[in-house]
Amino acid sequence: MPAQVAIVHGWSDSSNSFHTLRDFLTANGYQTTQIWLSDYVSMDDDVRVEDVGKRMERVIRAAIDAHQLTVPFDLIVHSTGGLVVREWLSRYYPDGQNCPVKRIIMLAPANFGSRLASIGKSMIGRVVKGWNNWLQSGTQMLVGLELASAYQWNLARRDLLDPNGNGSGPYGPDKVWPFVIVGTRPYPSGMHQIVNENGSDGTVRPAAANLNAVGMTVDFSGDADNPQVTPWRWRSGDAQFPFTVLPDRDHGSIHEPLTASGAQAALSGRLGELILSALGCDAPAAYRAIFTAWSDIAEQTARLSQDDAAMKAAFPHDPPDAEMLHQYLQVVAFVRDDQGQPVNDYFLEFFAPDQSGSDDAVYFHRRVLDHVHVNGQSASQRCLFIDRADLMLGFYPLMRSAKKRQLAVSISAAALGSNIRYFDSTRMGAAGHLVVHDEDETKRAGLTGRSIRNTTNLIEVIIPRQPIDKVFKLTQ
Repeated sequence: MPAQVAIVHGWSDSSNSFHTLRDFLTANGYQTTQIWLSDYVSMDDDVRVEDVGKRMERVIRAAIDAHQLTVPFDLIVHSTGGLVVREWLSRYYPDGQNCPVKRIIMLAPANFGSRLASIGKSMIGRVVKGWNNWLQSGTQMLVGLELASAYQWNLARRDLLDPNGNGSGPYGPDKVWPFVIVGTRPYPSGMHQIVNENGSDGTVRPAAANLNAVGMTVDFSGDADNPQVTPWRWRSGDAQFPFTVLPDRDHGSIHEPLTASGAQAALSGRLGELILSALGCDAPAAYRAIFTAWSDIAEQTARLSQDDAAMKAAFPHDPPDAEMLHQYLQVVAFVRDDQGQPVNDYFLEFFAPDQSGSDDAVYFHRRVLDHVHVNGQSASQRCLFIDRADLMLGFYPLMRSAKKRQLAVSISAAALGSNIRYFDSTRMGAAGHLVVHDEDETKRAGLTGRSIRNTTNLIEVIIPRQPIDKVFKLTQ
């Protein structure tokens, strides 16, 4: 008999939305008594993700002690439920030991935020979502959900990435097994379309769902032209987590495997097959095999955007626009000075090094860089959404030197006043430079060579704060 399953919903939702998922499980070997549906407060302004995680531990422990939940059990989570469960794990089972859960199937988890969060905090969000909740829309929950939030940054450094290189995490072959499934089809109708964007399921981007994140520190304080790049250590050793992208599912239908998606039958039924394969995973070797198989499915989704015949075969009636299926990456930047203070007013410019003219930079910022979000709580934290397909197929062909397919970035920051500048005390507008992508295998180090599709890159940037000469003098 399969393990018991608990289902955790997302922001502004409830367990009522998951009856069809429960029906799917019972149709595939589960008994109704094996399936638990959870509910938590997500729309009251005083409740944070941390509060829900704390309460979750108490409830689960009580259920285990009462012999209602049998250890180990499995979790299926949707959207913000991914953050809730990660909070719970990282707080109470940080090294994965004695954890009562073995498998976590994440359906469109907002692991690295959602563009919808900013709208949810606005007045229109309060009116649309909070009309029957005293205009509350879950402010504290949405602060954590906002793109480039401090909460996501700190959570990732607790459970996924270790800047200091000596910590472990809750996930791995002998610990908890996470699986991530996300769609890349925007909402087809209704008010939900207001948040549609390419490379998203209407609410969560695949790049924001993927747990296989990358982190690093780029320190310009020693040499602005040759910064020190320090990769953060992956807490799960060499383990990689199964992740895949489906072209026919939006944020609402990703948890409804019994609902036809409008794609041809085999593709429409794939969601259910993936959920069952994750729940049936029984060994580290099988987990690694699922990672490989799911990676192949994600690549098949991306290839549809370049193959009209395959797209029409997959979607006989209503094929999506090709750009909806492009692969993206997120860069979450946190910029501070070498005294540890956040830098709020800075500019990042992407360009092709050693290229004359500015056509490449203009193309990148208009076509490749699709969206930049400045976090509402701290302008030092920003999320850049980059179309990797346009980078590889549009930006690089513009480059005049075919032997050097490179991407560089410069960072400059506004002076704090007449006495303090960044990078250079003798001139305004000084900047640091770094090559962030280089296809030359012989030069791969630090950031270079990394343009990882469907992934979030967390980058801490340290820039030198320079007082001008008159700030301190010695005279005789």
